[in-house]
Amino acid sequence: MVQNIQEVMPHIAFGGDYNPEQWDEKTWLEDAQLMKEAGVNLVSVAIFSWSVLEREEGQFDFSWLDRVLEILHEHGIGVALATATASPPAWLSKKYPEILAVQENGVPYQVGSRQQYSPNSKRFKLAIRRLVEELAERYKHHPALKMWHINNEYGCHLSECYSDESLDAFRQWLKKRYVSIDQLNQKWGTAFWSQRYNHWDEIQFPVNLPTFYNPSQKLDYKRFMDDAIFDLYLLEKEILREKTPEMPVFTNFMYEFKPLNYFKWAKETDLVTWDSYPDPREGRPFRHAMHHDLMRSLKDGAPFYLMEQVTSHVNWRDINLTKKPGEMRLWSYSTVARGGDGIMYFQWRQGRTGAEKFHGAMVPHSNNPKSRTYQEVKQLGNELKKLDALVGAEVKARVAIIFDWENWWAVELEGKPHNQLSYLNQVYAYYKFFYDNNIAVDFVTPMANLKKYSLVLAPMLYMVKTGYRENLERFVDDGGTLLVTFFSGIADEQDHIHLGGYPAPFRKLLGLTVEEFAPMAMEESNSIVANGQHATVTTWADIITLEGAKSLAHFKENWYAGKPAITTNRFGQGTAIYIGTSLEEDYLHHFLKGVTQQLKIDAPLEAPKGVEVVERVKGNKQFLFLLNHLEEPVNLLLDTAKTYQNGLTKEKVKNEITINKKDVVILVTD
Repeated sequence: MVQNIQEVMPHIAFGGDYNPEQWDEKTWLEDAQLMKEAGVNLVSVAIFSWSVLEREEGQFDFSWLDRVLEILHEHGIGVALATATASPPAWLSKKYPEILAVQENGVPYQVGSRQQYSPNSKRFKLAIRRLVEELAERYKHHPALKMWHINNEYGCHLSECYSDESLDAFRQWLKKRYVSIDQLNQKWGTAFWSQRYNHWDEIQFPVNLPTFYNPSQKLDYKRFMDDAIFDLYLLEKEILREKTPEMPVFTNFMYEFKPLNYFKWAKETDLVTWDSYPDPREGRPFRHAMHHDLMRSLKDGAPFYLMEQVTSHVNWRDINLTKKPGEMRLWSYSTVARGGDGIMYFQWRQGRTGAEKFHGAMVPHSNNPKSRTYQEVKQLGNELKKLDALVGAEVKARVAIIFDWENWWAVELEGKPHNQLSYLNQVYAYYKFFYDNNIAVDFVTPMANLKKYSLVLAPMLYMVKTGYRENLERFVDDGGTLLVTFFSGIADEQDHIHLGGYPAPFRKLLGLTVEEFAPMAMEESNSIVANGQHATVTTWADIITLEGAKSLAHFKENWYAGKPAITTNRFGQGTAIYIGTSLEEDYLHHFLKGVTQQLKIDAPLEAPKGVEVVERVKGNKQFLFLLNHLEEPVNLLLDTAKTYQNGLTKEKVKNEITINKKDVVILVTD
């Protein structure tokens, strides 16, 4: 039975990627001592070590890794041992060129970077099986081993492959999905443009076409590639489960990553981990806060680990700004506040060679323990030691936002009424209100159990599969409030239109029909009127006819002036709201403020904009995070009925508290 992650790591995990193969043993000993001083308790080792673990086919050298793990264990540092499969060695590609992924233009990728493999290569699967079996057999009883880190950032640079093996695998995937060629033709709508197939081997990749591709085929190709990469992960997981059945496994997810359906992936991980690199130019990184909430939601609220962040600056943007003093610590605590039980970095020691040599690290090039970077790392690491009681605590939310990866794929395929729609931007627009107002948010699939929520939002839920309508109707009928936005309820899982008037699956629930769409040009805008208040709208207008719903706002201009723009409909014991346009931020926030006030949904503590307030709960114990992103101190009034303890200083706090600029206070109550 797999160990509970809180049993494996009863402390906040703190550390980072460690690449000892780039250094000598003298440095390893120095590293271990510096790690201990900085409060490091977990490092990921061997992520990119394949070429030095297996120098030629079947010729393994684990001696250096044995020594590294010995040193780390002697210094009380646990290891998330990576399977080293993220970057195949040169000898493998030379001997078996068929492992190389192929670009859309038919040209194979080459060695000299990373992740050049095809997920559909049988030879590559044999090679990773041999490596992972050797690693697992050798280290399955090692006392330093805490968990397995499978591969690294799957699909990061290469999420599509057009090799012959991939084409054969795609056809086999389609056979399994549709069974008969007639069923495929029906599901792909191949009566259009004479696209009918008589045999499976007539099917090609959706590339190099003279005009629009078949959207059903393109959508299935995205599903196929997600499954193909996922199968690589499962291959490694199955080996590790057999060799070390009690050991947790994970692979690190990424920010705004479209190709992989992380809700599906998370079901097969014992711990959700992800890599976050906010651009300091963003100011308050609310987008990354959203993804913290998303990662926490992937396993129904279970805490996650931030597996990678940077101490100072990255190396891959146009301009790589450095985090200002205090920002790394503040943003790390924002991670912890939103459910992070691990704070890790890429990487421990800043590299001397290679493409990432200017990427920041916990120990910079100066190797100076008195450097600002290391001192901030050391401060944070030793502070986190005081928060053992927090491990496993949950964030409780009454608001949920529906997030659907396949919907993301479908809504952004070409051939739409507006081909610059961004699913993420719509989600961000609604999330930002809750972030600014310190209201906790979960993310859910359209088929999730919604009973614990008072308010559920469905931004641009274009794809409605079987069961979605019934689940959302049940939520509203039981007393919930649902908010749906424009271009929702339009197509099924094959990207075929739901007939019967837009949005056909939701007409009864919303009490309306959309006669037609009126997309706006990039420079175009309109305005809406609600209770005498005017607001600017852009991008899109739905031409709505009411079928029981009431209009809350109407368009003021253009040929659809006077038509409803925002509606509300009573359904059973609850309410369904529809917003048929893209609202300017101020009015959207004003509108959502009214909705949340009516539902009595509010923040744990009143605070000015720029002060992040998040609460985690464990049993009867509450942890209230107060994070000041402003450039000046703020004074907050506390609940006078409670006595708090400062989680970092252990001082008693009552009635009010002052938080310095770019600082954090964690208040604990029982």
